[in-house]
Amino acid sequence: MSAILIEAVLSCSPNHEALFNALCWPSEAWPEKERIEALAAFIDGIDKQSDTSTGDKVSRRQDVLVRVESIIWKQCMPLLYKISSECMVCNGEQDSRSKEMTSAVCRLLSICIALCDTGVTAQLTRSVLPTLQQSNGDTEDESNGEERLHIDLAIEVLSVLLPALSADEQLSTTTLTCALSCIRVASDALVSKITVRVLFTLLTCYREDKLAKTLQFVLEDLCCWHAGDSSPVATERALLCLTALSDYLLAPLKPTNTPPSPASARPDPRLSPQFWRILQDGLTHRDTVSRKRALYLLKRCVALSEEEGQECPRGPVSGEGEEVVFRWAPGSSKLLRAFWEDYALVMETLEENQIHVVRPVLSRVDSLIQTTARESQACPLPVLHPSWLLCVYQRMFHSENKAVMREGVSHLLGLQTSTLPGFSQAFSQFIVGPFMDVLSESSLFHRSQDQCVGECPELGLKLQSFLVSFFRSLPLENRGSVLQQLVQRLASQHWCSVPVLFLSQALSFLPPGPLLGPQTLQALREVLRCTMVTHQVLLRGAAQCFLLSSVLCLTDVSSVTLDDVFNLLVHFPANESLCRGTGLWNQVCVWLVDSEGSFRACGSSSRVEAGEGAGPAAPERDSVLGYVQRQIEAYLQVPASTDQTDCLPDPGEANMLATAILLWVDMEDRREGGRTGEKLQALLLPLVATLGRLSTNVYLPLRKTDKSLQLLLRLLQLRHAPGRPATEERQADHVAVAMDALLVGVVESIQEFILRRLSEELQELCDMQRAELYLVLLRELLLTSSLPRLASSLPRLASACLPSLLCPASHIPTVAGQVTKAVAMASLAMLCDLANQEVINNQSETVSVLLSLKGFFHPPASPSVPLGLFNQTLLKPPAAGCSARAPGLCVSLQDWGRMAARFTRDQWVCLGFLRRAGPPLAPPGAPGALQAAVEALPLLPSHLVLPVLAFMEAELPQQVALCGEEVCAEAVRRSWALVQALSSNPQDFWPTLQAFTRMAYSPPLLGLSHTQAPLLTHTLREISAELIELSQIKTGVFNVLIQHCCHTWTNSDTGSTSQPSPDTGSTSQPSPDTRSTSQPSPDTGSSLLQLDILTEACVYGPVFRRDQRLIQEVQSYVEKLGEQCSANTVVPSDDRDEQAPRVFVMGFLSGLEPSSQQHQTLMEELVLRLLRKDEEISKSKTRYYSNSLQHRVKNRVWQTLLLLLPKLREEFVNTIARQIFEAGFCSNQASVKYLMEWMMVLLLVHFPAHIDKLWSCFTLDQEKTKTSICTYLSVLVHLNIIMPTLPDKAVQWRRALDVILQWCFSHNFSVRLYALLALKRVWGLEGARGEAEAGAGGVDSLGGLATLVQSCLNQAEAMQSTGNANKNWSRIQEHFFFGAFHPIRDHSVESIFYLFPRLSELADDEWLPVWKFEKLVAFCQGPSTLPLRNPSPELGRVPPGDWVQQDKGEQEREECWTEVQKKMTPWRLGMVEQGPELQLAPQQRAARLGKLHSALLVVASLIDKPTNLGGLCRTCEIFGASGLVLDSLRHVSDKHFQSLSVSAELWLPLLEVKPAELSRFLLQQKERGYCIVGVEQTANSHSLQDYRFPERTLLLLGNEREGIPAPLLQLLDVCVEIPQQGVVRSLNVHVSAALLVWEYTRQHRAPPGAPGGPAGAHPSKAHPSKAL
Repeated sequence: MSAILIEAVLSCSPNHEALFNALCWPSEAWPEKERIEALAAFIDGIDKQSDTSTGDKVSRRQDVLVRVESIIWKQCMPLLYKISSECMVCNGEQDSRSKEMTSAVCRLLSICIALCDTGVTAQLTRSVLPTLQQSNGDTEDESNGEERLHIDLAIEVLSVLLPALSADEQLSTTTLTCALSCIRVASDALVSKITVRVLFTLLTCYREDKLAKTLQFVLEDLCCWHAGDSSPVATERALLCLTALSDYLLAPLKPTNTPPSPASARPDPRLSPQFWRILQDGLTHRDTVSRKRALYLLKRCVALSEEEGQECPRGPVSGEGEEVVFRWAPGSSKLLRAFWEDYALVMETLEENQIHVVRPVLSRVDSLIQTTARESQACPLPVLHPSWLLCVYQRMFHSENKAVMREGVSHLLGLQTSTLPGFSQAFSQFIVGPFMDVLSESSLFHRSQDQCVGECPELGLKLQSFLVSFFRSLPLENRGSVLQQLVQRLASQHWCSVPVLFLSQALSFLPPGPLLGPQTLQALREVLRCTMVTHQVLLRGAAQCFLLSSVLCLTDVSSVTLDDVFNLLVHFPANESLCRGTGLWNQVCVWLVDSEGSFRACGSSSRVEAGEGAGPAAPERDSVLGYVQRQIEAYLQVPASTDQTDCLPDPGEANMLATAILLWVDMEDRREGGRTGEKLQALLLPLVATLGRLSTNVYLPLRKTDKSLQLLLRLLQLRHAPGRPATEERQADHVAVAMDALLVGVVESIQEFILRRLSEELQELCDMQRAELYLVLLRELLLTSSLPRLASSLPRLASACLPSLLCPASHIPTVAGQVTKAVAMASLAMLCDLANQEVINNQSETVSVLLSLKGFFHPPASPSVPLGLFNQTLLKPPAAGCSARAPGLCVSLQDWGRMAARFTRDQWVCLGFLRRAGPPLAPPGAPGALQAAVEALPLLPSHLVLPVLAFMEAELPQQVALCGEEVCAEAVRRSWALVQALSSNPQDFWPTLQAFTRMAYSPPLLGLSHTQAPLLTHTLREISAELIELSQIKTGVFNVLIQHCCHTWTNSDTGSTSQPSPDTGSTSQPSPDTRSTSQPSPDTGSSLLQLDILTEACVYGPVFRRDQRLIQEVQSYVEKLGEQCSANTVVPSDDRDEQAPRVFVMGFLSGLEPSSQQHQTLMEELVLRLLRKDEEISKSKTRYYSNSLQHRVKNRVWQTLLLLLPKLREEFVNTIARQIFEAGFCSNQASVKYLMEWMMVLLLVHFPAHIDKLWSCFTLDQEKTKTSICTYLSVLVHLNIIMPTLPDKAVQWRRALDVILQWCFSHNFSVRLYALLALKRVWGLEGARGEAEAGAGGVDSLGGLATLVQSCLNQAEAMQSTGNANKNWSRIQEHFFFGAFHPIRDHSVESIFYLFPRLSELADDEWLPVWKFEKLVAFCQGPSTLPLRNPSPELGRVPPGDWVQQDKGEQEREECWTEVQKKMTPWRLGMVEQGPELQLAPQQRAARLGKLHSALLVVASLIDKPTNLGGLCRTCEIFGASGLVLDSLRHVSDKHFQSLSVSAELWLPLLEVKPAELSRFLLQQKERGYCIVGVEQTANSHSLQDYRFPERTLLLLGNEREGIPAPLLQLLDVCVEIPQQGVVRSLNVHVSAALLVWEYTRQHRAPPGAPGGPAGAHPSKAHPSKAL
C-alpha cells in the first residue's frame, strides 16, 4: 500500500524538492520514526521512477543524487550519533525506541547508498571503522576528538555498507581485519553480532574466487590467534566463528565437468593441525556450548570425509613437523564411521553428568581403545590418533559430578598401557598434565563399599599397577624425563596429603632403574619443603617414607653427587621418617653401601655428564667417607676475624652433616660388624679437638664454637633409636658407646665453657639464641649420657645466675643487663624443669640453691607487696626500640619481644617448681598467684603458655578450698577461651588442650559436687558441653578429655600422681602398648559426679564429613602398615581415633566391681541414663534411617548395656526389666533389634523370674505390636538356652507353644517366618516336650496339638516349590543370630563391638576391633568382666548379610550393555541458555551456533490455545522449521505457552499475522514460491503416507474446533490428512502438526553420511544467515 501511495504522490507532484523539504528534518531535531520511514519510501519511489534517460530526467536524477548524499551526511549520520550518545548514557543499552529508530535509519541509509557512487560508501566506511578499532583496543586516533558511533550502531551501519564494498578489496580487507580483531576482545553479545551482521554479509557479497581467498584469510587468522593464545576465551570464540562459517568451510564440492581453479578452491580446515587443536580444546572446554560446537564441527568433518570418499589429508598438512591427528582412509570407511559414531555418543552422554547414564557408555570407550590400538599396531600411520581418547578422559575429569570424575580416573587407571606402546608415548604429557591435576582431588581416594577401614583404597591400588605398566611401556630414554615432569608437577601446585601419600606409594612400586638425576632430586626437595609442609604429621611422614624408598630404587648414582643426596636426605626429618634405627634408615645404609664408589665427585666437570672430552681416564667418583671428611673439615673452617656479635649459624648445615656422619658410621658397622669405635673417633677428631679447646682458648672464633656445639647437639639427638629407653640403647648401640667415650675427654671443657658463657658473657640480643643452644645441649647431655661429672656443675650454674636476678635493677636499663637477666632466668628455669622431672635429686645441692628463687618473687625488702611479684617484665632499653633514624633496629625489636615473652614463661616454670618443692608462695587464702597466672595467659604466645597452665593445675584446688570459687571459675573460663582461640593452630592447640584438661579436670576438681562449688561445677559442665560440640568438627578433642578422666578415675586410689613437665606440659602416662600386671580398682566418687561425660562417652562417635572421615581412614591404613612404614615407629600416636573415647570408657567400666556399693551405684545410674536416651530417640524418631546418628546412638546404648549386664544386681534388674522388654515394641534397625533380643535372652538366663514379662508382650493388641512381635519370637528361638534356668519347664514350654502357634497364621509374611522358625526350635526341645507329655498323661496326650504343630512344620518345609518363600525360609534358618550365634558362649567384647555390627551390616566405622581393647592398659580381666575374645571362632567365620535382603550375587551379575541411554541433543548440538545470546534475534542466535533451518514455514494463526501453541513452537524448533506464524506475539509471554515451549521461542523466528490478514499473507507466500499445504480432511485430500512435500512448504493448521475456514480452503494447493483407525474423529492439532513436521523433515533430511547426521538439513539448501 505504501508503494502505491508513493507512486500516486510522485505522479501528482513533480516538485521533488518540496517533498524533500517536507520530509527532511533539521539536523539537531529528533524526528519521528514514521517520518524516517516515509523519507525512505519516497527516495525508493524516486529511484524506481527514473527508468528513462531523457535529458530532463537525467538532470532531475542528478539533483536527487545530490540531495540524497546530503541526507546521508546531514540527516542520517547526525541522527545515528544522537542515538549513540543516548546509548552511552544508558551504559550501552538500547531501549525499544532507539532500536526502532536505528532500524529505520539503517533502512534509509541502505536506500540512499544504493543511489550513490562507491566513493560515498568508502567514506562512510572509513568513518565507522574507528569504532571497531577502538573496541579492539586501538586508540591512536582517539585524541582527534572525532565523534564516533556506538559499537552496536557501527555494526548495523557496516552491515548496510558492506554489499556496496565488494569491489573495493583493500577496504573490504581492512573491515574484515577490524572485525576479526574485535572478535578477540569484544563482549560475547558483540562477537555474535559481528559474526552474523559483518562476516556473513561480507561473505555473501563475494564471488567464488574472492570468497575462497577471504575464507583462507579468516581461517589462518583464527588458527594463528589460537596458536599464540590457547586460553579458554580464545578457544570459545574461535569455535564460534568456525561453527558459523562451517557451511562455507566444510561444504562438499559440487559436481562439475571442469575442476575448480586453485584460486577459487576453498580452504580445507582439515589440513590445519591448529584447527584440530581448537576442536580438541573445545571438546574439553568448561563451557557447555563450546563443547557442543566442537562436537558439531567434528561431525561435519567426518561427514564431509565420508561423502568425498577420498584420502584425508590428501596432501601435506600446514606446519612442518606437525602431527596429524585426523585421517580418513576410504578403505576403512566403515570402521572409521563406527568409531566416530561411538565417539560422538560417548561425548554427548558425558554432558549428562549422571553416573548411571555415563557408566554404561564406558564399554564404548573400551571399544574405542581397542580400535585405536589395533590400528596403531597395524599401520605405521594410524588413522585413529590416541589424543581423541584423552579428550574423553579429560572431559570426565572436568565433570561437575565427582562420581563421574572418579569413574573416569578409575577407567583410565584400568588401561593396560604395557600392551599399547604407542599409547604410553602419547599419554605421557597427558599423565603429567591433566591427569595429575585431577589426581590432586582427595575425594577420589575414598574406599569402595566392599572395602573395610584400614584397607588401601581401590584407586590407590590401581594407581600402583598403572604407573608400573605405564613406565614399563615407555622407551628407556624417555622414562627419566617423564618422571622428572611428574615430580615437578607435584611441586608446582597445591596438593592435599591423601593424594600425595598414594602417589608417593605408587612411585615406590616402580621397578628399579636409573631414572632420577640432579634436577629431579631438586624437584623432590621442593615437594618436601613446600608441598608437604602443611600436611598431617603421620601422612606426611608416610609419604616421605615412600618417596625416599623411590629415591633409593630409581636414582642414577653415576649422575648425582653425594652433596645432592645428603641435601635431599636432610629434608626427611628424624621425627617424621628418617630416624636412626628404623627400617628406612637401614635401607639408606644398604643403598649407600651398594652404591659406594659410584657417585659423581662433587665439583667434577659437567663435561663428563655430557659425554665431552671422553678419553682413557675414568670419570671421577666419590666415596661416603671422603665426602664426610671433607664436609667436617669445611664445616669447622671459620675465619679468625669473624665478628663476635654475629647471630647463631643456621642449624641446617649441622643437621645435614650429623646425618651424613651417622649414616657412614652405620654403613661401617654393617660392613665390619660393630668395629666402628676407632673409626668414629678418627672421623670426629677435628670436632673433638675444637670442643676440647672451648674452655682454654679464649681466642677461638665464636662462630666456630657455635657450629661445633650445634654439630655435637645434633649428633646426640639423632643417635637415638625410637621406642627404646636411653640406658638400654646405650648398652646395645656401638655408636652411643663410642660417642660417650669421646665425650669423656671433652665434657669438662664443654661444661666450663657453657658455665662461663651463661654466667657473664652473653650480653647481646642475638646471644639469646646461643643461650638456648647451650641450655638445650646441657639438658641433652644430662638426659642421654652416663657421665657423672655433668651434675657437678649445676649448683655452680644456679649460684651464678641467682645474683643477676636478685640484685637491684639500675635506673637506666641496658641491653647487656636485661639480656644477662633473661639468660639467668632461662638457666634457672631449665634446672627447675630437670628437678620437676627428677633428673636432679631433690636432696641435691642444686635444689637447695633453686629454693632461693623465692626471694625473686617475694623480695624481703618489699613489704608493700605481700602477695608476691609475678609476671615481672624486662625493662626495655632505649636502644632496643625502632626509630625512623635507625630502621635496621626493627629486627632487634622482634628479638626483644621474643626474649621478653620467654622471660615471663621461664618465671612460671620456676614458680611451678617452687609450688611443688617449697613452702606456699602466698599466705593461705590469697588468690594472687592464680590471678597472676590468669593475667599471664594473654601476655604469652600460644606455644609458651603450658607452664602457666601447669602451675594453675596445682594451684586451683587450694584456691577453691581457701578463697572461694569465683576466681577459680574465671580462671577456668579464660583458659578455655584461650584453647578455643587456638583451634585453627594445630601445632599449639593439642598441647594446650591437654594441659587445660589436666588443669580444669584435675582429680580434686572432678571430685567437687554441686553443693560444694555450684559456680565452678556449672562452669565445668558448660565447658564440657562446648568441648563435645567442638569435637563434632575437630576429631580427637573429646578423646583428650575422656582419656584423662578414665586415667584419673582408674588410678585415683593408688596415691600416685604424675607430675607434669612445665616445659612441655605433658604428664607421664602408661604406654597404651603395655599391659599392667596389677589392675587398680577404679574410684567412682568423682565419676559419679561426672555422669554427663561418662554417658556421652558411651555413645560417642560423631558422623564426620567425608573429608574428615577420609583422613581418619587413611591414617588407619598407614597405622595398619606397621613397621613397613617407618613413620609409624617415629611419629607418636595422637589417639585421635573417633572410636577411642568408647574404648577408653569401656575399659573403665570393665574395671568396676559388683561387690563395691559405690561401683554399683555408678553402673545403675549409667544404665538408667542410657535407657532414657534410648527412649528419647524412640519417641523423637519413630523411624530413622540405617547408619544415621540415631541408629548409631541406639546401637551404642545397647552395646554398653550388654557389657554391664553381668555386673548388675538382681534388685536393680527387677526395676528395669519391663523397660527392657518394652523397648522391643519400637521400630528399630536390625542391629539394634539383635542386641535387644540378646539382652532379653541373657536377662532371662540370669534372672528367670522375669519370664512372665516376656509372655505379657504377646498379649498386647496385634495392631500395636505389628512386626515388632518378631523381636519376641526371636527370643523364643533361643528358648533352649533359657529353658535350663526356668523352674516349671513343661509349663513354660507349653505356654511358648501356645503363643507361637497363634502367630503362625499372621497375615504378615515376616511374622509367619519368625513364628515357624520359633515353632521348629521349640518343638525340637525333646526334654521339655517329654516332661509336658508326661505331665499330661502320656506320649499321645498332646493329641490334636501335635497334629497341628506337625502340619505347620510340614507346610514350612514344603515351601521349596514356592520360589522366594523357600529362599527366605532357608535364609532365616542360616542367619547368624539363629545359627552360629550362642547367646552365652559368645557373650564377649568381640561379639558385642565387632562381630554383631559386622554381621548386621552396620557401617564399618562402627566396628570396634578387639586389638583396640587389647592395647588398653585399663581393660580388666576379672571374674565379672566379659572375655575379650570368643572361645569359639564359629561366629567370626559367618559372612555378613541379613535374610531379608536380596541375593547380591544375582543383582550384581555383570551385564553387557548393548543399548545405552542417550539424551537427544536438539538440532545436533544442544543448547544452553546464555544471557548475551538472548539479546540477538533468533536467526542470529542460531547462526552463532551453526543451527540450520529447513524451508518449512508453519502457520498457526487459527490456533488460540497457548498450550497447543507452546508445544507447536517446541516441535518446530526441534525439527528446524524456518519460522512459526502466530495470531499474536503476546502468546509468548503466557506461562502456559512457556511451560510447553521450554525456551524454544528464543531460537525460532516468530511472525505475527492476524486471522483477518491470513488470506493476503498466503497469497504473498505463493508469490515467493511456497506450496500452501493444509492439514484438513476434504474430498480431495492426500494421505500423509503417500504425499511428497515440496521443499518450500507452508503448512497451514486449522482451528482446534472449526478447522480451516472454507474461504482459506480455496487458497490451498493441497490438503493432507492423517490416516486413522480409531473411533475418535480427529487428533489434537499439536499432535497432527508434529506428525506432518516430522514427515517433512524425514523426507528432506540429509543422507546418513551428510554433515550433522540424519536430522540435519543440507547446508546448501538452508543458509544460517537467511531470515524470513
